[in-house]
Amino acid sequence: MKNDKRILLAHGSGGKLTHRLLTELVFPSFSNPILDAAEDAAICRLPGKVAFTTDSFVVQPIFFPGGDIGKLSVCGTVNDLAVMGATPRFLTAACIVEEGLEITALEKIIASMARAAVDAGVAIVGGDLKVVEKNACDRIFITTTGIGIIPQKIKISAANARPGDVILVNGFIGEHGCAVMASRQDYGLKTSITSDCASLNGLISAILAASKDVHVMRDPTRGGVATTLNEIASASGVEILVEEKSLPVPEAVRGFCELLGIDPLYIANEGKVLVFAPEKDGPEILRAMKRHPLGKHACAIGRVIAKADPQVLLQTCIGSTRILDMLTGEQLPRIC
Repeated sequence: MKNDKRILLAHGSGGKLTHRLLTELVFPSFSNPILDAAEDAAICRLPGKVAFTTDSFVVQPIFFPGGDIGKLSVCGTVNDLAVMGATPRFLTAACIVEEGLEITALEKIIASMARAAVDAGVAIVGGDLKVVEKNACDRIFITTTGIGIIPQKIKISAANARPGDVILVNGFIGEHGCAVMASRQDYGLKTSITSDCASLNGLISAILAASKDVHVMRDPTRGGVATTLNEIASASGVEILVEEKSLPVPEAVRGFCELLGIDPLYIANEGKVLVFAPEKDGPEILRAMKRHPLGKHACAIGRVIAKADPQVLLQTCIGSTRILDMLTGEQLPRIC
């Protein structure tokens, strides 16, 4: 690998170059007993109720302030498991790589995935790598699959929101989408915004320890907070009220969005979780969130007000109320 500068089609052929790529880069980076066995399928022992998810990542650019496509692929999959109340255990990762990708770029991505997996306490136990002709994909695409264990007493679902629930979020919104967008050279914008990309399973464990009655958790990724709230309202058949003055939008994100004419409520986040729980549990959950590094700016942003035709309402800073609809079209393409 030391003498290789770029990925060749032969790196995906299954021959000597593939073997070198795996044995010199991939296996050492992700080493664990299951992966090191190098079987055609990973054999994992899992007790109880299992959560299973898969996701693909095509973010452009592949490196951005606060993360990269490798970190994003691990954190995104871990978070999809964690918001269901699962303890993430095992991941697989499949990479489609464009011929000509710099070996140094692949090394950085693999190293980033390995660090993110260690930080989240998960093992990458299998995967695949394919190489396609130049211009057949944009540098690298990653598909990950994750498995986690859900304790029997936990029943978290988008369909469980109830009137009286308070809605909490663990911090600033809109950072990931703005950081990625600002990194694209065609905009020519400079900003200090950094992606919030992070694995939330540690924070979520603290939330579940603070309350045994959490009803809903969702990470507001594509479509942002507004779209995620609409999905929950639809699944639960409830009306949700969000207070504009309570929304934690940092000034840098607000200014960036005003410049481009976009709404931070529809911008992707990669390190945020929306939590629905009984109002009486809200203060204790907030205290638990604020004690965690990923929840220092946690706050309440709204509540479930009625069992009714599904909709999300925004109470504006001037006291009026308007419907906060689901995202229509594509606001920020290739954001995750």
